[in-house]
Amino acid sequence: MSKDTNDKIGLSRRKVLAGLGAVGVASAGAGLGTTAYFNDTESFDGNTLTAGELDLKLDYKSTYFGGPGRLDDIRAMGYAGGDEEFLAQDLGDGQYLIGQAPSPAALQEWEDFVQGEEFPFCSPEADIHLVNGDGIPVFTLDDVKPGDSGEVTISIHICDNPAYLYLAGELTENLENGQSEPELDAEGEDTDGIGELADFIDVCVWYDEDCDNVYEPTGTGQQQELEVALVSDVSGSMGGAPLSALKTAATSFVGNLSSPDEAAAISFNSGASTDQELTTNYQAVQNAINNYTAGGGTSIAAGIIEGEDELLNGTIATPGASKVMILLSDGQSNETAATDAATDAKNNGIRIFTIALGNADTGLLESVASSSDDAFVAPDPADLDTVYAEIAQIVLAGEQKILSGTMSEVFDALADGEALDGNRQEEGRQPYPGATTQCIGFEWTLPADVGNEIQTDSVSFDLAVYAEQSRHNDDPQVAFNGTDVNSTSPGPAPNGTGNMSGQN
Repeated sequence: MSKDTNDKIGLSRRKVLAGLGAVGVASAGAGLGTTAYFNDTESFDGNTLTAGELDLKLDYKSTYFGGPGRLDDIRAMGYAGGDEEFLAQDLGDGQYLIGQAPSPAALQEWEDFVQGEEFPFCSPEADIHLVNGDGIPVFTLDDVKPGDSGEVTISIHICDNPAYLYLAGELTENLENGQSEPELDAEGEDTDGIGELADFIDVCVWYDEDCDNVYEPTGTGQQQELEVALVSDVSGSMGGAPLSALKTAATSFVGNLSSPDEAAAISFNSGASTDQELTTNYQAVQNAINNYTAGGGTSIAAGIIEGEDELLNGTIATPGASKVMILLSDGQSNETAATDAATDAKNNGIRIFTIALGNADTGLLESVASSSDDAFVAPDPADLDTVYAEIAQIVLAGEQKILSGTMSEVFDALADGEALDGNRQEEGRQPYPGATTQCIGFEWTLPADVGNEIQTDSVSFDLAVYAEQSRHNDDPQVAFNGTDVNSTSPGPAPNGTGNMSGQN
């Protein structure tokens, strides 16, 4: 049996999975695809050996939030039906369904369909309904404006053998397309032809566990955002390793958040202060935490009162949001004052997690927590990373973010392939079992406050899913080499741009 030792994605040796579109104010785009079968047949006299197969199949649902009353415009962009195109549908409130495969029976939600057992996704007969070996443009949109957004949920089916999965991608174009007069006034004269759009579009990629096209980090659904106050002890005893570990663990927790969820940084010693009000600017929260210095005594009550006030009365505090306080202390404090403050906060709907670090009063902190399950102990500063991660799993239950940032930043990360985890409940990366469905959400948003500097700019990008058998492959090493991405093309891709390759 021959063995392919090439660990890169080589288009000349593999079936291509391609896809591209165009996103912009102006235009924007995405695509996805997959490879087909990996088969191997060998013969001896009187005997036959047939290798197993690894088949990766995809389907998807994409939506576009482009403002009310634009159905005819959107259909004119190519979503007008026909043999190969999807007829865009108005979902109300300015949101449109612009792509879907397969198309479920009437009155059945796509997310229920792809997770059900009625449709034989892994049968050869299903291929005509799926994205199986062919790339397609998921977004091909013109006249995108600040405030618009789009989302695609990719439903991945691993047929037969278990596999490691990767999500890959490439930003293929980021063009200026000349400059209008308002754009010239906003940014000055262009000298390189490179546009700004990819640096202004925000992107979030996540494990969409219920395949509903909505990122739900709190597990409470899109109508209930999370507001969390990180209330941190910065008394004198926190100096050195404890404070350093706190900064690392708390900022890592904040890094798991995604809009519309909000965070605030509160510190306390003999008194308390709000160092950063509730905000979706997570870098500002991380900066506030990283600026902490140690000194003074310990008043847990002061920290709780300050955190409660921000969660309930802060400038952008939202009634009905899920309110959470994460309180860390390494010292002793007035028990009566602390428990009274905690009782008031809990009566006002705030869930309190506590972390007892080192020689802290664990009994007091357990009584302050909303329940014994919400009281954590970190014997050493080095344990804080694990504790904050455990709390994150509870607070952010449901759906885990894979990547977020500007479109440029996300595709920089995807260029080398982003390893997907087949079981987020276990430590380390796990392969996906055979006969498994996993949904991945990909959302782009052009913020409403972006100005004329993006006029006429356009971006194009490819998305791809790559599968590699897991049996006898405990430590997969996959290189996504940019030189291979556009080296070969099986034919013209949409809009005449490059393709991405994949392999089983």
